[in-house]
Amino acid sequence: MRREVVLITGAAGEMGQALIEHLAESGIRNILALDVNPIPKPLRARCQLAIQGDILDEALFGRLVSEYAIPLIYHLAALLSTRAEFTPEVAHHVNVDGTLNLLKLAVDQSGWLGRPVKFIFPSSVAVYGLPDLETKAREGRVKEWQWNIPATMYGCNKLYGEHLGRYYMRHYRQLAAEPASHGVDFRAIRFPGLISAFTTPTGGTSDYGPEMLHHAAKGEPYRCFVREDTRMPFMAMPDAIKALLLLERAPRERLTSHVYNVTSFNPSAGEILAEVRAAFPAAQVTFEPDTKRQAIVDSWPVDQDDSLARRDWGWQPDYDQRRAFDEYLVPNIRRRYEAVGTGAK
Repeated sequence: MRREVVLITGAAGEMGQALIEHLAESGIRNILALDVNPIPKPLRARCQLAIQGDILDEALFGRLVSEYAIPLIYHLAALLSTRAEFTPEVAHHVNVDGTLNLLKLAVDQSGWLGRPVKFIFPSSVAVYGLPDLETKAREGRVKEWQWNIPATMYGCNKLYGEHLGRYYMRHYRQLAAEPASHGVDFRAIRFPGLISAFTTPTGGTSDYGPEMLHHAAKGEPYRCFVREDTRMPFMAMPDAIKALLLLERAPRERLTSHVYNVTSFNPSAGEILAEVRAAFPAAQVTFEPDTKRQAIVDSWPVDQDDSLARRDWGWQPDYDQRRAFDEYLVPNIRRRYEAVGTGAK
């Protein structure tokens, strides 16, 4: 008997940990957590099975096909934007070849199950690429189909992942004598920068926001690598998890796209610092822009137009900027560092 599980790749990452905690608290325990890094012990206790493994390991995928029934995949594993620029070829292998492996797994599983496998794919604001600050200011909130000219390997990988998902959902083996009868129900979300109170930043180019906050809470100085006037969209992690779950549960017939923007608030780096200093008056933050990383952030839009998600599946963030800082980020981050004796006095 093949055990039915929900597969979550990138389970040890910021979003993976938050998603597993939420699913477990809602009574879902048949989780198969997969990550190339060790999965924290408290997280393993929330799952039916936790595997330390690589999404590029074909033998591992053979085992998953033969031992488990997988009607739902959250493919969260990725090599993030900053690290990807240092090793673009490795990023391509992880972000593209890994996604291809997961899509093939979904096709194989759909054959066993006799129905499409839902494939939830976190994409990114990094798929956008605006040419200059004047254009960025003029365009304002961008729609899903605008400015899909990414300037980073991570953005290219995510945009191609969206196209792969669309292909597997609508066109897979379209010239075969017997094309796949079920296939993949692919659903992607283009997230803005994400800020978590419970996990530390792990290499995203938008991480100057959360890094500023975590350093201030620890009483450590921070050199912000973007200008004070830099503006881009952000979202608190609980809203990111809410978006994943809302999109996963949306009836297929309600969806008019395979990819959706979501967003919440879009402060400048200076406005983030004002929030940080309101909570931690002794925060030591200086703005020392890194020319190359600044150029990447400048290519991303001021904000994302998420009207399509609001219309099709009822997207609405719970945390605006004020509530995100006052009710979620500051209290939880303060407790996090006070508990280990490193909090700012």
